[in-house]
Amino acid sequence: MTIRRHREAYRESLRREILDAARPLFIRDGFQATSIRGIAEKAGCSTGILYHYFADKQAIVAELVSETFVILRARLTAIREDRSPIHDRLRRSLHAYIGFGLENPHHYALLFMNTESWGGDERILGAFRKDGHPTFACLLALATEAIAAGEIRPAIQDPDELAQSLFVSIHGLVSAQISISSFPWIEQSRLIERQVDILLAGIRNS
Repeated sequence: MTIRRHREAYRESLRREILDAARPLFIRDGFQATSIRGIAEKAGCSTGILYHYFADKQAIVAELVSETFVILRARLTAIREDRSPIHDRLRRSLHAYIGFGLENPHHYALLFMNTESWGGDERILGAFRKDGHPTFACLLALATEAIAAGEIRPAIQDPDELAQSLFVSIHGLVSAQISISSFPWIEQSRLIERQVDILLAGIRNS
């Protein structure tokens, strides 16, 4: 490896360490209570080095939001673009979304939970528009295709209505599983399967 490549690899590694250090701190302590100094300490670097990579906390959150949506979107896009029946792809997309949230609770919570303290920062909102909206568009495309194929009952013919209804339903499941640990939940995979069954049975054109 050349010296230049070694330096680039080091910079990327340190940037990754800063992002990985920041995410759980934002979730645990909240945006306002998390400090640049605290993130730098957890990442094992100075605040000066951190500021070399990120201008402020908002810039860190914006980067975390974007990269998390990119990962989720890749999963959903792969399902949307395969050639299996639309109802199967819709089911697998719901499972993929739920699975992503439960496998990555810190990522998920940063996207959709405890976001009120960001103060409407334009960079963070821009990350949602740039990478969040195309991610939701995967579900919207499947909803559109399912309606066009006659798979959805006649009372539900607006793709946005269908996609948003499915989203808020599975979001509720993921959020509850992440944040309400004291509830006597049934076995998780059984709960997920039943929730998806109920959702799809409720929309399918029988």
